[in-house]
Amino acid sequence: MSGAVMLDLPLDQVVKGECIQVMKNLPSASIDCVFADPPYNLQLQGELRRPDDTLVDGVTEEWDKFQSFAAYDQFCRNWLKECHRLLRKDGTIWVIGSYHNIFRIGTILQDLGFWILNDIIWRKSNPMPNFKGRRFTNAHETLIWAAKGADSKYRFNYQAMKTLNDDIQMRSDWFLPLCTGNERLRNDHGLKLHPTQKPESLLYRVLLSSTNIDDVVLDPFAGTGTTLAVAKRLQRRFIGIERHPDYLKAAKARVETETPLPVKDIKISPAKREIPRVPFGNLIEQGFIQPGTVLMDRQRRVFATVTSDSTIVSGNQRGSIHKIGAVVTNAPSCNGWTFWHFEKDGALHALDVLRTEYNQTMGQK
Repeated sequence: MSGAVMLDLPLDQVVKGECIQVMKNLPSASIDCVFADPPYNLQLQGELRRPDDTLVDGVTEEWDKFQSFAAYDQFCRNWLKECHRLLRKDGTIWVIGSYHNIFRIGTILQDLGFWILNDIIWRKSNPMPNFKGRRFTNAHETLIWAAKGADSKYRFNYQAMKTLNDDIQMRSDWFLPLCTGNERLRNDHGLKLHPTQKPESLLYRVLLSSTNIDDVVLDPFAGTGTTLAVAKRLQRRFIGIERHPDYLKAAKARVETETPLPVKDIKISPAKREIPRVPFGNLIEQGFIQPGTVLMDRQRRVFATVTSDSTIVSGNQRGSIHKIGAVVTNAPSCNGWTFWHFEKDGALHALDVLRTEYNQTMGQK
């Protein structure tokens, strides 16, 4: 992003105003990621009470009320159109909603040219019960993750998500609790300051998966500032837009007290495709492995010897670590970095360990 564009942005601020009007004043192609938690248009009819006749503290605010579905659709089309203009070519948008609105928003996203990547189910570990007993308990919300267009080279930190999930691919159903305890902001009367405050764990996963350090994150419906606080913690730049004075005040205070984590602590695990290509011969030239070293598979069933020109020899077969790996396993291909191991201090280590050490060492020079 050019310096001129950066200067035109109200970075690391919570801006007061209507989201569409504020966004119209921002430069095109200036945002890396949007997270939007728009009004749900819940269409509530009357009060909702618990079995003991106490009133449920639900969403009854004027900002969630629209005259008709058509009015709501037009509102969403207007703010999403601005989001599309503001996103960089390879940027992405996240929109969260309930069954009341998320399907309407999904249609509008596609109509405007966004390319849907995933729908994420946030399954709540502690959902509010269905007090009337006339429907299933609403135990989830849906997030739509979309790229600006079908040809976007969007960011997805796959390895970071896999690592976060105990080295198992992260799925599209996320089991996370509602915002409760000390994280829940309350007013002077002890009531929820915002009826739909999102948990920080949800935003942590969103931002960690789809942004990088110093990326610019926009939240058009900032509320009490969850997105902004997590963005600051992870050293992302942010812009929040909020019109409600109480929410605005809370968001600003929350951001001011948030402490960014050190860069060294928030660097994510790179995806394999982002790791620089390293010829096996480089490791021999730099002394990371010596000619004559015996390689073997994890089960010690097949063996090969490293030669000075970086080929390996197994029986009467000679070739690269990948070619010989494929030959001894009778497979069409083989990743020699993970198949071949060497012994050190009585333990087996994959060649990939040496490649990682090489990249770390070369990067420091």
